[in-house]
Amino acid sequence: MQHSIVGFVHNRTHVFILRYRIKNCNYAQKRGCAILYLMQIIPVASGKGGVGKSLLSANLSIALGQSGKKVVMADLDLGASNLHLVIGQHTNPAASLGAWLTDHGNFEDIIAPTEYENVSFIAGDSQIPGLTALKPSQKTRLIHSFQNIDADYLVLDLGAGTHQIILDLFLLSPQGIVITAPTVTATLNGYLFLKNSVFRLMYTTYKKNTPGYDQLEKLRKDSTSLQRLYIPKLIEALKKVDPENTELFMSRMKAFRPRLIMNMIDDPKDADKAQRIRRSCSQYLGLEIEHLGIMYRDTLQDKALSSQLPIIVYKPQAVLSQAIYRIAEKILTSETRTFDQAYKPNEESSDSFQIAEEEANDDYDYKLSGIDDLVGSGTLTVGELAEMIKTQQYEITQLKKENLLLKSKIIQAASQGFKI
Repeated sequence: MQHSIVGFVHNRTHVFILRYRIKNCNYAQKRGCAILYLMQIIPVASGKGGVGKSLLSANLSIALGQSGKKVVMADLDLGASNLHLVIGQHTNPAASLGAWLTDHGNFEDIIAPTEYENVSFIAGDSQIPGLTALKPSQKTRLIHSFQNIDADYLVLDLGAGTHQIILDLFLLSPQGIVITAPTVTATLNGYLFLKNSVFRLMYTTYKKNTPGYDQLEKLRKDSTSLQRLYIPKLIEALKKVDPENTELFMSRMKAFRPRLIMNMIDDPKDADKAQRIRRSCSQYLGLEIEHLGIMYRDTLQDKALSSQLPIIVYKPQAVLSQAIYRIAEKILTSETRTFDQAYKPNEESSDSFQIAEEEANDDYDYKLSGIDDLVGSGTLTVGELAEMIKTQQYEITQLKKENLLLKSKIIQAASQGFKI
């Protein structure tokens, strides 16, 4: 764990801790100072569901715990919580994140021990339908509580999508993990999640009434142009009108190093997608990402899940388990990074302006802008696009059939006297 000595403290009882754990040593005690150990927050996100977020969050937490690190993992996929099933944890609805958010109480009371060494668990539940339903005060309280947890690692299993609160939780650390899969839709959604994260970081940097904000406000009126504008070119334009905030944004972008994992691969060639996503992020977003690892599709995972055992416990020698251990080893040897102290993802804004619309992933033009980026960098081929179109045409056909069926049932119910 990275550490640093942080000056002299004349009154040790007045040491303030935010995201740090104080560890005293002889050197520190002799000089009246303390060594501060930085907790590494690891948000795990994806552009869409079903790509292995909970699988990775659970097994990674246990692997880190097995190495002797104190780990807390939290299920933030509220309304669709399933992390407890992966680890076989029986949850108490009265001691869950939803209960704490609605009934208050002590945050420490919902951090439950698990049967796995050094690993604690914060359960989510269905009392709150999703993170998007949280009030600003609840969001601020939640982030503050997370930042004050006493642990070496805090693993956050986030919900799918790109709502503002999900992006803010992802940006609690410059080292969040985005997990995706080789399929066209998963690749596209993973890239769009990273693109939304960059826009959110930009939005929190250029405050209202600054020249940079005014420039972005002009671009916002032509949303298509903004969505298709490459970030490096946008930075050059902002630098001319607001050099101070642009310098701050560039320093945050330099610190921002999200990590990518390609899951569910069946062929070594599938791993190339991760490198191509990396090139797209560098070229179009001005964002450097780290390729943290790959995870092969493994049928043993289904057996492990049905047994409510993490795969690294069910079968430590499995290919998937070994991949997770390699990822954990990279994290253990990595330096913990943070944004500057002025960056506050929980700071609420009084205006409703968002550069990247919260519904961006459902917006047709925005989807096209993401496809343009991926095709332009060679991440997606024409053949893969054709296959995606065929798949979506099939899905549209199925939805039409379902709509016709529902319509016939409604007509039938109305004919039988039911109120519609």
